[in-house]
Amino acid sequence: MPDLGKARIAVMSVLFCNGVIYASWGTHVPTIKDKFSLSEANLSLSMLAVALGGILIMAWAGRWIAKVGSARASVNSGVLMALAAFGILLMPQYTLLLFWLALYGAMSAVNDVAANSQAAVIEATFERPVIGSLHGAFSLGGMFGALVSSGWQAMQWPNQWHLAAVCTLCAVLTLSTARWLLPEPAAAASEDGGVHGAQPLAPAVRRKLVVLGCLAFLALIVEGAMYDWTAVYMRDVALASGGFVSAGYAAFSIGMATGRFTGDPVRARFSEGALVVASCALCIAGLGLALLLPAVPTALAGFLVCGLGVANIIPVMFSSAGRIALANGVSPSTGLAITTRLAYVGLLVGPVIVGFVAHRSDLRTALALSLLGVVAIAVASRRVFAFDGPAVPQPSRV
Repeated sequence: MPDLGKARIAVMSVLFCNGVIYASWGTHVPTIKDKFSLSEANLSLSMLAVALGGILIMAWAGRWIAKVGSARASVNSGVLMALAAFGILLMPQYTLLLFWLALYGAMSAVNDVAANSQAAVIEATFERPVIGSLHGAFSLGGMFGALVSSGWQAMQWPNQWHLAAVCTLCAVLTLSTARWLLPEPAAAASEDGGVHGAQPLAPAVRRKLVVLGCLAFLALIVEGAMYDWTAVYMRDVALASGGFVSAGYAAFSIGMATGRFTGDPVRARFSEGALVVASCALCIAGLGLALLLPAVPTALAGFLVCGLGVANIIPVMFSSAGRIALANGVSPSTGLAITTRLAYVGLLVGPVIVGFVAHRSDLRTALALSLLGVVAIAVASRRVFAFDGPAVPQPSRV
């Protein structure tokens, strides 16, 4: 008999490690900028390398995860992601760094799709909304990673040893909880990513998944910008110093973790549509505060509220994609691969767009423009999500 508690702990461990490593890389963006004397535009190329690695591998990732199962894929990709992140600050040349960042981006994307596929399996098995708390572990990892990075830099210890310690601990944690992950039903793990003997996804179903991916793309532009640009914003715009440079990322991650750990009870009581609209409003209010009043206290408060708002948009969309796939007889990784392929263009390319806009104008303007996508999500949500009842793990009304 599967154990819900242990299964949740295992997936939370995978996503926690993904968040820790992503935060650790994100807080070292200023380090890389200074090491190679990069402009904002050139710095954006390093973020583009991460983006390209993730985007190029996404189509293959869905098929591979469906073939080997989300449990095995979560563990294998988690260890490879840690190994890739370990070498980022060791690269002696900028060109080699770009290649290595692409490798890290690929492993991070595969790990994320695998973990979300496992989350869909858990929701389907136990018929309870749990994906918010699982994503909360990613945000908690981001908060933990940012705080560790802040303390490490305050102690002026070598940056290279920071990533070495973080990646080693994450690999050990992933391996130690791997046995609690749930196997997918045998029929769902066919080599072509579908169920043995089942029909391919109908065009209407694929369109639903694409719509979810487009909306998730807009949400992840903001989320990706927060991950990669808060440290630069705190240092160059809010004029923070020392450990406060990483505090903006930590504040955003605290908001994300709080919103996601409390999101599942909200989904169980209110409609997904109402949750998405309220989340968009908080995101706009929080980031607006940080941009209009760029002092350290107001920037931290704004990033905190922004994280609280962004928190549940992606869990709702990914949960819907996994349910749609399962309802149509295929592995959740198949549906998630379609949705996340579009979504992670936002997460990975969003910081690049922000960087190029910041290079031509300024960082505050670039971050403000990213909020236009959040407005679009709020407007579109009435046609995409249900507003007439609580969210339950059943096929989506997209």
